[in-house]
Amino acid sequence: MRETDLVPPESDTALLQDRFAEVFDRHYEHIYAYAARRLGPDLAEDVASETFLVAYDRRAGFDAARGEVRPWLYGIASNLIMRHSRAEARRLRAFARSAEPDTGPDDTELVPGRVDAGGARGRLAAALNRLSLADRDVLLLVAWAGLNQQEAAAALGIPPGTARSRLHRARQEMRKALALDPKVAE
Repeated sequence: MRETDLVPPESDTALLQDRFAEVFDRHYEHIYAYAARRLGPDLAEDVASETFLVAYDRRAGFDAARGEVRPWLYGIASNLIMRHSRAEARRLRAFARSAEPDTGPDDTELVPGRVDAGGARGRLAAALNRLSLADRDVLLLVAWAGLNQQEAAAALGIPPGTARSRLHRARQEMRKALALDPKVAE
């Protein structure tokens, strides 16, 4: 093992000030993927790019005591996504209507499972659309961005207890949406 293998990678916080391009390279794909899941690929490119423009402009004001850069970036992205909430609502309604997934030509034995999954996807999308934006943001930061409750709270600039209650409320709604499926209720 080489000595350089023992040195941990430089933290994002240090890179934020000196070598912002490395922060961009490290996190852009994840921010883009999160935005694409919420808004679709057309708006995601704009949101992801604008996230890093805002982060670059505000980098001097980043408080390292708040934690890592990743939740901060997701918080910026979430705020930008809120500006596009109508587009997100349209996307969720479209998912809810498209309950039947494309099965492909040679997947006949998989059709029943895909139809069940398609129905659940539609119910979940409809339930997501019914959530308040605040509850939806916390849930999707945890579920899609992979943040924990503390990081989601930091990303959204809310107390951890608020994030916990919003996440709990959102998860209850998702469970209700899935409970309509007799196989899930068993």
